[in-house]
Amino acid sequence: MVDAFAHSASSESNQPAAAKAESPKLRSLPKAEPDYSSMDADERPTLSLGGSTAKNLKVFSLGARMRGRSLVDDTDLTPDELAEVLETAAKLKRMHKRGEPHAYLAGKTLGMIFQHPSTRTRVSFEAGMSQLGGHALFLGMNDLQLRRGETIGDTAKVLSRYVDAIVARVTSHNDIVALAEQGSVPVINALSDRSHPCQALADMMTIQERFGALPGLKLAYLGDGNNVATSLILDGAAMGLNVTVASPVGHQPPRDVLTQASWLAAASGSRITVTDDPWSAVADADVVYTDVHVSMGQTDSAARAVALAPYKVTTKIMAAAKPSAIFMHCLPLHRGEEVEAEVADGAQSVIFDQAENRLHTQKALLMHLLC
Repeated sequence: MVDAFAHSASSESNQPAAAKAESPKLRSLPKAEPDYSSMDADERPTLSLGGSTAKNLKVFSLGARMRGRSLVDDTDLTPDELAEVLETAAKLKRMHKRGEPHAYLAGKTLGMIFQHPSTRTRVSFEAGMSQLGGHALFLGMNDLQLRRGETIGDTAKVLSRYVDAIVARVTSHNDIVALAEQGSVPVINALSDRSHPCQALADMMTIQERFGALPGLKLAYLGDGNNVATSLILDGAAMGLNVTVASPVGHQPPRDVLTQASWLAAASGSRITVTDDPWSAVADADVVYTDVHVSMGQTDSAARAVALAPYKVTTKIMAAAKPSAIFMHCLPLHRGEEVEAEVADGAQSVIFDQAENRLHTQKALLMHLLC
């Protein structure tokens, strides 16, 4: 109406004074929406939800041998099962990018116990379960009776009556073991003080995407021999990666982990090396990886910062690796501490590809454990 009046007033400005005295003739604007009441039913625009017009899901074939199992330790999956999860993740990622529906877990519910704050783990599992057609329940420590003394065993038994699987991010690895032993549904280790298998799965996918295949590549990990390092060593050895860890004495990976990794490496034809020299570690490396120097809950932060300072990933360190090398970090990172900003934000960095692939590998894992 405002536009019509403005047009009319502008036209009258060039008319004689007598004409101006006449009342302006205003025209009606057309209705913003068509009059559906005058249309036949088949002429009306429609939006159909569900029913026979809903898109059918594509047939998705995957092995059933992981169904009903848990992922507590990295070694719970064999090398060929790890490869199968990565293959499923790649298929799901392509479907996700093309906007193809893949609600293969409709009606399934995922319980998520978190004793630590989280960005990538929580959001990727919740979003992934939703994209698969299921539902995820976030259960922080203030949402459960664990804070009031209910045992892990009782919690596991109760949740197993309600949900189809449990994801847990815990302080003590013993808690995730107890959940799996006393519950009756699959349990997924979303991080413990010992390992981070979900992160390693996403890392294997990211490296495979970049280089095409994993066997024979060299991954150099610099820094604390922590839970992330443990999973990288075990998964890397299983998948044929040559893994070199550079850590100061006192911060190197646990001996039992290295023993397990040596067995896996012998079977895959790869090598596991531990050194305290970061420069020799990155020589001819295809992947340079680091993590925060001080993790959640660690009280010796000052001593760790001093001991691990020489293992900071700098532009000079990256230059000692292959020209085609990529930089990886599981995030969150502290620019200027364990890695220079020029490296973290540089052309060789794939840190956000890693973060994205958490979504796809975890969806693949859920598919194999629950379908």
